[in-house]
Amino acid sequence: MVQGKKLFCFGYGYTCDYLAHELMRRGGWSVGGTTRDTEKRTFLRQRGVKAHLFDYEHPLGDPHFILEGTTHLLISTPPDDRGDPTFNMHAADIIRIPTLEWVGYLSTTGVYGDRAGGTVDEYSEIRPNSKRGSRRVRAEEEWYSLLQHYNLPLHIFRLAGIYGPGRSALDSVRAGVARRINKPGQVFNRIHVEDIVQVLIASMERPNPGAAYNLADDDPVPSWEVITYACELLGLTPPPLIPYNEADMAPIARSFYNDNKRVANHRIKEELGVMLKYPSYRDGILACLQAEQSGELEQYLPAHEASEG
Repeated sequence: MVQGKKLFCFGYGYTCDYLAHELMRRGGWSVGGTTRDTEKRTFLRQRGVKAHLFDYEHPLGDPHFILEGTTHLLISTPPDDRGDPTFNMHAADIIRIPTLEWVGYLSTTGVYGDRAGGTVDEYSEIRPNSKRGSRRVRAEEEWYSLLQHYNLPLHIFRLAGIYGPGRSALDSVRAGVARRINKPGQVFNRIHVEDIVQVLIASMERPNPGAAYNLADDDPVPSWEVITYACELLGLTPPPLIPYNEADMAPIARSFYNDNKRVANHRIKEELGVMLKYPSYRDGILACLQAEQSGELEQYLPAHEASEG
């Protein structure tokens, strides 16, 4: 990519932080973004990120000045019943950025709903079966409307469950909150944060406005298998396997078991030329442990402060 680019992230969290680090490592990039937390804003500014407060109660004070020169825009703000706050508060400002080359919206594979263990790709019907999924469908449609009416260079990225250093099964096991719940036939899809980053950069290098991409690894498995492997790496005894029907779970936790599908990822490979660094959870969880041991995490936002937004 040509040097002298500017990335701005609405909802500067875990994924955005890894993307920003990689771009700045390559040189020629400036980075800005938004957060809802004043302490996090101060921390980001100390690290060279031009951070600003933003939420429904705090729109950007001078969006023309703040967004000036932005070439690449990543939207990671979670929608609620009102829609996507970035769209609702600043869509009119975004379509007026003359330097904009690429826009990415981080969505979720939850837009596909439940497929009883079947496979979905980017051409599968959108049919969410949860409030979270329905909110994302609405947000995707809102952003697509700007592509249709204003030629916004939009790309949709439907993410499986995100994990990475500081935010993996290793951390839930250590915290004593990991449980191995067995629902026969149930699988979950996941994607390592570094593989998200390489997909985003590949899309920036090969823009295709209007495209939607599934981001998942090659190995959908039950969540209890991942917990078992994390325990093996840490030398700990795995927690007992609990039948799904006997598990005491909060409604939001149980809702994740209502979606059972395998997410195909061939488009990121065939169109963007991506070769996953971590095609299986085993590769990824081991890399997380190695990143912890190497001290690599010290250069990133603390995981508990790195929520998307």
